[in-house]
Amino acid sequence: MLKVFIRFFLFFLGATFLLSCGASKREDVVYFQDIANFETQVNTNILVTKFKVDDLIEIYVSSLNPETSAPFNLFRGDPTRGGGQPEQVDYLVDQAGEIDFPVIGKVKVVGLTPDELRMLLRDRLSEYLKDPIINIGLTNFTVTVLGNVNSPGTYPVSGELKISILEAIGLAGDLSITGVRDNVLVIRDYSGTKVYNRIDLTSKNMTKSPVYYLSQNDVVYVEPNKRGISASALDTSQKTQIAVTIFSVLLTSAVILATRN
Repeated sequence: MLKVFIRFFLFFLGATFLLSCGASKREDVVYFQDIANFETQVNTNILVTKFKVDDLIEIYVSSLNPETSAPFNLFRGDPTRGGGQPEQVDYLVDQAGEIDFPVIGKVKVVGLTPDELRMLLRDRLSEYLKDPIINIGLTNFTVTVLGNVNSPGTYPVSGELKISILEAIGLAGDLSITGVRDNVLVIRDYSGTKVYNRIDLTSKNMTKSPVYYLSQNDVVYVEPNKRGISASALDTSQKTQIAVTIFSVLLTSAVILATRN
């Protein structure tokens, strides 16, 4: 009788474990499911970064004569007074979509690309400098990845100021096994207006989505599937308490049966 009970007990634990974990289906976890072998797709989805309100823009102006270009660069700190290495000051895009640039004053930048702003400044500075060289960067380009990913967080983007949703998810350590891949939400801000888009990572057509390439300060949210929701219904302490209770009951039953035999 005891052997039968032990076998039943082990079977019960195994079945409970399998049912609680569930099985992941291929269509739930695989990316690019509809791509054929040796298939090609021309990328016509090109996103160019445009400046928004509250952006921090780094602008450095240089020329053949450093003295003449110096007034057009703002720095914080004075090494002659023990302030260490001077730090360049970024330009904040105000609520009117403008920055306050040295000497030339207010410049409307919202909606412009870095190249467009470069050409605008070159034209405005032409009366002060000959052949100015203007370097432009965006210091607050970040993307935030939340939800069912392995390393949620906010990640800075540098270089060409361009990142795809796949690259952002890669920075976040990929989706967890319980993350929904065919309904990922991207929240984008257009000067105070939130726009919500969803993208299917299981389809090759994801590259045609308007949110395949992310914009600065985009938020990517991966929701949990049914398995993830069920798993989160009980926290670790509750699961441990239930497991201990079940084990205690079964162990007591086993001892009773053993003593009777």
